[in-house]
Amino acid sequence: MNNMNAPKILPWIARKAGISDELALKLWRRAVSEAEYLTGQTEGSEYWGLAIERFLDIVEGEALLPLTTQLHPAPQLSWMWRHQTRMSLLSLMAAQNTYRFWQSTWGNLYNPQKAA
Repeated sequence: MNNMNAPKILPWIARKAGISDELALKLWRRAVSEAEYLTGQTEGSEYWGLAIERFLDIVEGEALLPLTTQLHPAPQLSWMWRHQTRMSLLSLMAAQNTYRFWQSTWGNLYNPQKAA
């Protein structure tokens, strides 16, 4: 497993979920290990995105255990991460489609197809 630093937001998530920092760190390591296994990588956006998504899912599962009843419910953060990922993918797709449109338009303008 890649031996890297945990995200700086880890203690905040642990407090909101009602779990200890030590447990949060163990859950982070588990999430990183799963992401490495699933992606076959230890770097890259796919790896980090999956690691964060897995971590939030695992923390939510831990926070919902009956033994860890809290006065304040744990925040459900994984939906926000998925939504943010979808939104950034949509903007990238829109930019890519715009680029292809302009490339096609300029190509047709300066290099008209030969008449058959």
